[in-house]
Amino acid sequence: ASGEVRPRVRTPVVWKVTAAPTVSSFGTLNWVTLIAYLGGLLIVGFICARQTQTAEDFHVGGRSIPWWAAGISIFGTALSAITYLALPARVFATNWSVIILNVGILLVAPLIAFVYIPRLRKINAVTAYQFLEDRFDLGLRFFGSASFIVFQLFRMGVVVFLPALALAAVTGFNLTLCILSIGLVSTVYTAFGGIKAVIWTDVVQVVVLLSGAILALVLVTSKLDGGFASLVAIGKEAGKFELPPIKWSWAADSFMVLLLGSIFSNALVPYIGDQAVVQRYLTTPTEKDARKAIWTNALLAIPATLIFSIMGIALFVFYKSNPELLGPLQKNDQILPWFVAHEMPAGLAGLVIAGVFAAAMSSLDSSMHSICTAVSNDFVKRYRKDWSDLGQLKFARLLVGVLGILGTVFALILSRMDTGHIFDFLIGLMGLIGSPLAGLFLLGLFVKRAGSAHAWIGVACSLLAIVYTKYFTDLSGLLFGLIGIGVCFGVGLLASLFVSRKAQCST
Repeated sequence: ASGEVRPRVRTPVVWKVTAAPTVSSFGTLNWVTLIAYLGGLLIVGFICARQTQTAEDFHVGGRSIPWWAAGISIFGTALSAITYLALPARVFATNWSVIILNVGILLVAPLIAFVYIPRLRKINAVTAYQFLEDRFDLGLRFFGSASFIVFQLFRMGVVVFLPALALAAVTGFNLTLCILSIGLVSTVYTAFGGIKAVIWTDVVQVVVLLSGAILALVLVTSKLDGGFASLVAIGKEAGKFELPPIKWSWAADSFMVLLLGSIFSNALVPYIGDQAVVQRYLTTPTEKDARKAIWTNALLAIPATLIFSIMGIALFVFYKSNPELLGPLQKNDQILPWFVAHEMPAGLAGLVIAGVFAAAMSSLDSSMHSICTAVSNDFVKRYRKDWSDLGQLKFARLLVGVLGILGTVFALILSRMDTGHIFDFLIGLMGLIGSPLAGLFLLGLFVKRAGSAHAWIGVACSLLAIVYTKYFTDLSGLLFGLIGIGVCFGVGLLASLFVSRKAQCST
């Protein structure tokens, strides 16, 4: 602080300056839009609850979900508030090189559609981890399911925290109150409606969030002198359209790091080992429908990434041209909510914020429901042979309620942590926890001679490798997926060549 109290006059009395955040009123029309949206989700949940009469209905929707709805739901689950808020913020702060991160989905889709889905449908799986027991042993099924549950518990906190941060920035509401509100609405419709409510609300939410994103992008561009041409010119001059350099730098966001991250961390890890995604493959009537669902998601992911990346550039250009309009922000992730609060007309701002909620809830409901399915089918049901169908349904609904509380608590903890770029934090966490699991699935799919002992050796080495990488090297977090999958698969393959199958663990 300079201590300048008026032009060219300073005083030593001023020691520091603290920016006072501007509190804006959300407006009646915006509140009506947002509340109507949230109320609509609850109505969908209660309608689906009337069609959810058995445990199978709750967990896999009676395997009657249309392929297009399942595909849109996969897209909504993977999208989340991480993309809606953190991706534009990351591009705003750096450049659009992160568009490479979704290329991996297109490359991995054939493997999922023609190799993985048939194996799951063949064993009539309810969870992905049944494949691990069928292929290896019960212990690996427990390991896989437990790993997934741990990751999703962390993820639930992130996807609640980000939209709560957005709402707090827009309305001036207490951040804690925002987190509690988001967690409550999601938990209610998921607990009552099961997977049908999750999928059909996801369909609604994807429409809302993409509409809100496109609307925000159009309005940002319309406020620029020169429109889209100005966006391109100024963005290009600032290096926003630059792709990462093709160099062998494993610590920075080089082209190879982003490409490998897109294939391993951003595609193989979630689309093979994540029950929240895999569960959608199992809700469709046929294997052909499941393939259509995965292709629907893959084809939606690329244009969505492009939209959010260009939005980040548009926001940069707008505030570079109008710096006086940008107030003090606690985090870059608040840049889109700030624009919504101060530049968008009444009613439309409510729609965009509804899109933020949509992004959060489409991931949060999936996390809660998929954890519930894993706990019920991979653990409890195995040891309760006489568990009635009604008992399973009541347990599932109760567990979703408990998980909603846990996710909300994790979000409150995250709100008091310094996680840097939330997008990078989550990708790094995904690679750290999920990559050994994805490597295990690939080992089971492609190495026929591998037994459970070989798989356990691969998993153990993978865990050691990624812990060492995270804490003792400066490699990019985007490479955690490559290291975890590569070590698990490679060591498991070598072990199958040199370690006798007689050492295989019994099921």
